[in-house]
Amino acid sequence: MPALVLLGAQWGDEGKGKATDLLGGSVDYVVRYQGGNNAGHTVVVGDQKYALHLLPSGILSPECTPVIGNGVVIDPSVLLSELSGLNERGVDTSKLLISGNAHVITTYNVTVDKVTERFLGKRKIGTTGRGIGPTYADKINRTGIRVQDLYDESILTQKVEAALEIKNQLLTKLYNRRAIEAGQIVEELLAHGENIKQYVADTTLILNNALDEDKVVLFEGGQGTLLDVDHGTYPFVTSSNPTAGGACTGTGVGPTKISRVIGILKAYTTRVGAGPFPTELFDEDGEALRRIGGERGVTTGRDRRCGWFDAPIARYATRVNGLTDFFLTKLDVLTGWEQIPVCVAYEIDGKRVEELPYSQTDFHHAKPIYENFPGWSEDISKAKTFDELPKNAKAYVKALEEMSGAPISAIGVGPGRTETIEINSFI
Repeated sequence: MPALVLLGAQWGDEGKGKATDLLGGSVDYVVRYQGGNNAGHTVVVGDQKYALHLLPSGILSPECTPVIGNGVVIDPSVLLSELSGLNERGVDTSKLLISGNAHVITTYNVTVDKVTERFLGKRKIGTTGRGIGPTYADKINRTGIRVQDLYDESILTQKVEAALEIKNQLLTKLYNRRAIEAGQIVEELLAHGENIKQYVADTTLILNNALDEDKVVLFEGGQGTLLDVDHGTYPFVTSSNPTAGGACTGTGVGPTKISRVIGILKAYTTRVGAGPFPTELFDEDGEALRRIGGERGVTTGRDRRCGWFDAPIARYATRVNGLTDFFLTKLDVLTGWEQIPVCVAYEIDGKRVEELPYSQTDFHHAKPIYENFPGWSEDISKAKTFDELPKNAKAYVKALEEMSGAPISAIGVGPGRTETIEINSFI
């Protein structure tokens, strides 16, 4: 039962798309298990660049079956637009499978998301405004719309009307917005249902049967560990569980079937949106990391906040996910620095703290304690083995591995599909 979980070990944007795509030729199924179109993966195939938001990265591998699991929230219009864009570029999307238990992002969820953020003003969370949080809230409140509801007009109408009884009170009386008509929403959703009907399936059954047949299944998380609603920097988090446990609840595959958990780790640190970030840089180094690394959100279009590598965060990710391996990405971005600082611990209230503090207040006030490592100036993008890296680059990787608590089994040395050093096979 070769089931692998691949997830972000920082705040997301670590390069999960590249890692998933690298494994695509050896994987039978690639499954998104949480999040929605607030996630973004950039995959480079030859001279072609693909920006994926909702679809699993495996959709670019012809021999792979891409799956959207029950833990994902789906905006049908975004999904159809993304499928259309890939089809126009010659990508076969016919093998896509969508869980009938996945929840649907409605237009009223998007509206509530946007007006709530505006209402909060300076206290806003920094969401993408795509309706993700309100849709997960509806799910927990048991007022959500699932994909399977799009094929029963009577049930769909009842659920939309029930949801809007509450939403319209909020929109009209608190936010001074116009009430939303249930009939229009139902009509939109029914049309979307017909357009995605060919993809809808019992994905839990299909995936468990595949594992019983010794097929290779890769579970792909969106965002990252520090954005997990339970284990991240709450409340500046996403509304789901990108951590390894989410792969089980978001697909219906039990934890005893998971064989490896791979954390994607950028050679430095970035974050999009509000919230604490101890190693964030506001100087020329931060701007250089942003420029050289192309640090702009695939989904949001926002510049990412940039900082040096944070070892306590990596150790935390190893612990809460049970990581068996790391895939270190964007090592090439650090080429050219004479010295590369790494945060090895924090100073909090005058005391040295080695691990991520559980208190949000403490983490907000944490000051990084740095250790400097000698840099390198050689071009590493053509390196095919670890031994081909410059001496200082190898020492940097080994130091990060020791501090992070799990072996680094692959290293990204450039954006291209082939610009990766594989030290240990993931499969």
